[in-house]
Amino acid sequence: MTSPANPRLKSLLALRRRRHREQAGQTLVEGYEELALALDAGVRPVALYFCPQLQAPGTGGLLDRAAAAGAELVQLSRPAFEKVAYRESPDGWLAVVPAVTADLAALRLGPDPLLLVCEAVEKPGNLGAILRTADAAGVAAVLAADPVTDWGNPNLVRASKGTVFAVPVASAAGPQLLAWLRERGIAVVAATPHADVAYTEVDLTGPTAIAVGTEKEGLSAAWLRAARHRVRIPMAGRADSLNVATSAAVITYEAVRQRRSG
Repeated sequence: MTSPANPRLKSLLALRRRRHREQAGQTLVEGYEELALALDAGVRPVALYFCPQLQAPGTGGLLDRAAAAGAELVQLSRPAFEKVAYRESPDGWLAVVPAVTADLAALRLGPDPLLLVCEAVEKPGNLGAILRTADAAGVAAVLAADPVTDWGNPNLVRASKGTVFAVPVASAAGPQLLAWLRERGIAVVAATPHADVAYTEVDLTGPTAIAVGTEKEGLSAAWLRAARHRVRIPMAGRADSLNVATSAAVITYEAVRQRRSG
């Protein structure tokens, strides 16, 4: 496929918009590493668009893996690929995959689960970074309360390095999610700079949901009221808060430390 004006490529561009992703039940994965991880997680691509001129040596085996997973393989010229790529420096790999499953009822948790809750976190880059932390730390699931960004946002997929396909995720309205946590006896630990207790001073070894909010507003009053613990990360500088993804990582790894020590 050589023409950047090809109607099929226009359908790829449409998947950058949430409305089209939801209508099609599909999203985009761009990048060799992201696609490889998605395949490792069992994702079965609908189609794989590739450009040999942009690919790094030794990456061609991904074509066989995608084909074995049932993907249609479509070769693009460099101008055509650069038209549909959403990365600044595309590496010649772009796949259409089924939408990320984000059904709260479908989650299956083991004993003493560690969860991350993101309330109304808007930036895809922050959500992607939180997913990478969750994947590295072995978090049971990442839950979006009153979500602003969908899990299939291509920039979120990119920022997560594809871990959005490996870490269980779910989305729900705040009251529904709080009720779901209460029914399962999962304690909410709310991260807020206004707490009196440091995050290292509470027990994070039982069933725990670490909740973080937006950098501008923080967690809502409903989540602060529902929290068993409100914790802060000590700040020695002039800024009054950390990036939300960094805050989530700091507290998550304290929970991991406590659980391993136990």
